[in-house]
Amino acid sequence: MGSATFIEVLLAILLPPVGVFLRFGCGMEFWIDLLLTILGYIPGIIYALYVLVG
Repeated sequence: MGSATFIEVLLAILLPPVGVFLRFGCGMEFWIDLLLTILGYIPGIIYALYVLVG
């Protein structure tokens, strides 16, 4: 795991949409993660980690 991925994962835990935004910009992944984070913080984290690591 590179340092950029480590920073993205760390941001995905603290602020899930920011971590996804750094990798994908304002793509569909960002909007899905933002919606999940608004509906519940934990689903936003899980989705962000899934998208960034998987």
